[in-house]
Amino acid sequence: MVKEQIYEAVKIHPFFRGVPFYEMKKLVNQCVLKEYAPSELIYQANQERVGLILLVEGAAEVHISLEKDDHTESLEVIQKGELIGFPSLADFLGVSKSNLYEEMVRVKALEPSVGLLIPFAVIQQRWNDEGVRDYLLRQSAMRLKDIYTSLAEQVKISRQISESNHFIVRVQDVMGPAVMATSQTTVQDVAVKMSQNKTDAVLITDGGKLVGIITKTDLVNRVLAKSKPYDLHVEDVMTKNPSTILRLEYYYAALTAMILQGFQHLPVLHEETGQVMGVVSLGALLRKKNENTAKTIKQIEQIDEENLAAVKQAIYQVLEKLIQDNVPVLHTLEVITALYDRLAVRCVQLAVDSLRTRHGLTPPADFCWYVMGSAGRGEQFMMTDQDHFLVYDDVEEGQRERTELYFEVLGEEIVSFLERAGYVRCIGKMMSNNAVWRGSLNSWNNRLRSWMLKATNDNILLAQNFFSFRYLYGALKLNEKFQPQVTKSMERSKIFLYRMAQVEKEHSIPTLDHPIRSLFRLERKSIDIKKEILFPFHHSLQILTLSHGIIAGTPKERVEFLVAKNVLTENFAADLKTAFSDVMSMYVKQKWNQTKRGVPTSSILTFTHLTTREKEELILTLKTFRELQSQMLAEYRV
Repeated sequence: MVKEQIYEAVKIHPFFRGVPFYEMKKLVNQCVLKEYAPSELIYQANQERVGLILLVEGAAEVHISLEKDDHTESLEVIQKGELIGFPSLADFLGVSKSNLYEEMVRVKALEPSVGLLIPFAVIQQRWNDEGVRDYLLRQSAMRLKDIYTSLAEQVKISRQISESNHFIVRVQDVMGPAVMATSQTTVQDVAVKMSQNKTDAVLITDGGKLVGIITKTDLVNRVLAKSKPYDLHVEDVMTKNPSTILRLEYYYAALTAMILQGFQHLPVLHEETGQVMGVVSLGALLRKKNENTAKTIKQIEQIDEENLAAVKQAIYQVLEKLIQDNVPVLHTLEVITALYDRLAVRCVQLAVDSLRTRHGLTPPADFCWYVMGSAGRGEQFMMTDQDHFLVYDDVEEGQRERTELYFEVLGEEIVSFLERAGYVRCIGKMMSNNAVWRGSLNSWNNRLRSWMLKATNDNILLAQNFFSFRYLYGALKLNEKFQPQVTKSMERSKIFLYRMAQVEKEHSIPTLDHPIRSLFRLERKSIDIKKEILFPFHHSLQILTLSHGIIAGTPKERVEFLVAKNVLTENFAADLKTAFSDVMSMYVKQKWNQTKRGVPTSSILTFTHLTTREKEELILTLKTFRELQSQMLAEYRV
């Protein structure tokens, strides 16, 4: 870069602004022009203080160097037009006192960069200008605020890590001894074993191989309630081929399996021999690691109208514990979504019971209730707004008016109970009390067809939300008719999918070639996780799976489906899951921390709050998601 280019680049800078051009040239000629290669050291706090460096071209990163473990922690990124070396002002003012920690601060170039070293002599000549003093003061204050914010966040993270377990407890650390019997043992002898060993479950083995499990609940429901003889062999009433878990699995894997599948006991096997090592019970597991979860599950099962609102805080307590224990975010989402599912199902049950007991109304036809949005994708952690719809079976013409009236009232009752539980009403009215979001099989078929024929932006928005649905309550046989009907509709809707892809092209996922560098070029210091990352990811995945015949499912299920269809490679699928886990981890922690502080929650991610590792994860996440989006667009040649 030649001197003339430097003159043009700095003449409007606040440090030189207001100076006649010929005087500005004299000042610049006293400065030293320096060029830096990527990763080259520009400044370190313990070097000789000779002035400030004005970054004329490129970008730089301020970081702390931890030489002991060859690790650096980023504090901020400096853009073109900003100053480097503010500690030099302390020397200029005669108040400097160097220390060991200050010497750890360094500034390196992120890309080919050009800096103009402004020596103290030039600073002295400009110091009497009030505008220059104000500028330097503002810049110092802003830089101090950004760095303190970044440091505070990183100290908080470090403290959380140091205060939490350095490892996650494994199943073998929380399991109890297994009480065993053979399949030919009588029911009476099994009951005696339970009493003598003070256990609620007995594992059944034959030839050392696990073949079943029987619990106290099984004895009551399958023997006593049906008046079966006590000398009956246990193989006739046991649960055969029960689910198991390996001893070296983490406790949260057992927790997830039990909550999702409704188990109270899980046999523990050796990973190599398959030998029974013990049994883990939900009660014992939760007493050791999270007693609140057990209380919450019990509270949901026994919930009534009076204590409906109390469940939200109970679930939040479970969420906080899982976050504190550093449980992987995807397991956390599974557990919390399962708890919300129980709450939502209970609300629907209460709505049905309310119509029956208060008005003598019973369902005139089979129906199903589906959730959408984050609940439908299985990634709910904070209580969201309501997103759901109703489907009921077709009835004869003479029963249609009565049927529609019942489900209109039921839709409003469901919304009311969910609202009492803490779910706010959807601003877009995507709820079962809206005629657009309930109907018979035939009416839903017509509704979908109208969306597909009129691919307006509004209909595309409705479809994007609809195709995040998940069955949660109602007649399974009806669901088995409804989902194939939807699949058939999509088979004739390639043009609609093409329009969805066109719309998605307008929401390209940002790319970051280096930690937050490209965004800083745009003078941005944040990104909207929800709108700029998650929504484009979900929509790209949604369009790809719809085009290959799958209409619902969580992100994990959709990715695995695309692998099975040879649309995605296994390696890329693994990258997608990792990227999704990383960005959801940032999203969950940010929203939860905001909730705990009592401030409005936001999906805006501020870069100064990220550790260096999180920045690297964000770069890889965006790169991976962009690759998925590109593959989707390529499929439709958009």
